Amino acid sequence: MQFNPLLKSQRPVVAIIGGGVSGAGVAYHLARANCRERPVIVVFEPRAELGRGLAYDTADPAHRINVPAAKMSLQPADIGEFQAWIEARDAVADDPEAKQPDGMLFPRRRLFGEYVASLLKPLLDDGAVRHCRAVVTAVERRGGRWSIQDDKGGVTEADIVAIATSHPPPAAPGRLAARLGAHPRFVADTTRPGALEVIRPHDRVLVIGNGLTAADVIASLAQRGHDGPITAISRRGLRSRGHAPVPQQLFGDFLSHAAHSAVALLAAIRSAIDAAKGEGISWHGVIDQVRAQGYDLWQALPIAERRRVVRHLRPYWDVHRFRIAPQVEAVLDAAVSAGRLDILAGSVADARLEGELIRCTLQPRHQRKPLERSYDAVVVTTGPAHGGILETQPWLSALAANGHLSLDPTGLGLACTERSEAIGSTGTADPSLLISGPLARGTFGELMGLPQITEHAFFVASEIAGKLKATATNPRPA
Repeated sequence: MQFNPLLKSQRPVVAIIGGGVSGAGVAYHLARANCRERPVIVVFEPRAELGRGLAYDTADPAHRINVPAAKMSLQPADIGEFQAWIEARDAVADDPEAKQPDGMLFPRRRLFGEYVASLLKPLLDDGAVRHCRAVVTAVERRGGRWSIQDDKGGVTEADIVAIATSHPPPAAPGRLAARLGAHPRFVADTTRPGALEVIRPHDRVLVIGNGLTAADVIASLAQRGHDGPITAISRRGLRSRGHAPVPQQLFGDFLSHAAHSAVALLAAIRSAIDAAKGEGISWHGVIDQVRAQGYDLWQALPIAERRRVVRHLRPYWDVHRFRIAPQVEAVLDAAVSAGRLDILAGSVADARLEGELIRCTLQPRHQRKPLERSYDAVVVTTGPAHGGILETQPWLSALAANGHLSLDPTGLGLACTERSEAIGSTGTADPSLLISGPLARGTFGELMGLPQITEHAFFVASEIAGKLKATATNPRPA
């Protein structure tokens, strides 16, 4: 292995593992922060550009931002920057469907990745941020510093490490994966490039899951000319909601008497929705207020109650909080109206192969009698397998085995403090190891939506800058 000579610096070194919006955001804000001395910032990301990550690297034209562009930005203090960037470049000139009748823009997701990459480019050009286009293979604590190995044979020594990797891919139920794994049209991970290309135009498709990813899959299939019947099955049969016809003002106050139980929180939200309706405000304004106050609400809940929220209320929260873009909603509405899309509450009780056919036994919710259905393709869209995050990367498993990381007790990622410092197996926080983005969701409550992710990236960058300012740097040999 070769040590990276660029990073054997007398200046402090900050390594950020993951170059999606979370990691790129930390690098961007740290490079602009007031530190005691300018640190070396290196971002490990195998993709060609920083800022895209899994969500914004897609080339699928059906994949759209599900938040109006006017509410998306890498700058927490300038929420309209992305829309201004679009307008300055006329960036949706080739996408007439981006603009809605009310003027709101819902561009293709890839465009936001281009915007973030454009903000990072000057920092990369002048060396303030360095992009190591490699996959991290090992992270070890050695002599008071972190030693990071990558698949290009490099070894980088860092003083501070920020873990900003993506949430894990969906996990197909073990029995289902074993039964159908050999079928050419069993799609267990839709994040793989070209994953849906195996599905033919007239195939009968079973989609397992019914959230944002399922909506993306159905829209993508329609974009490709698929006209076969689709069944979307999920435990509760909840379909992701759309945006309000007109913007809604925030409604409700959930902090003056913050709920200390899942039941009390649910009652408060329902009461606020009823009161909002009386004033002509839709549920959207209430849910947006819950999101705006989400961090404080989450902190008020004991761990046991957070677990109850995750176990019982999270599916309802997700379908109201994470709304689908109007263009995607129109595709789903059309499919339902045409009788091509059947949304079912239930589970897949069994599946077996009969030649190229996939025979599935579906168990509808609250019914004893199962349904026997035949499909040509099965697509898994059950959402991130948060509980399996430590198994997704060998270096994460090793950090946990060595006591540096542990799972969050809510099952939503990695345990960390309110300063985003990783908590190890002994319950002790490490100030030199931080968690950024969705993997810190168990502590911070709402870190899946873009505004919260960028706010958290700014927060983590500020924490790192504070550590660098407070710590006298001991000169190291060049």
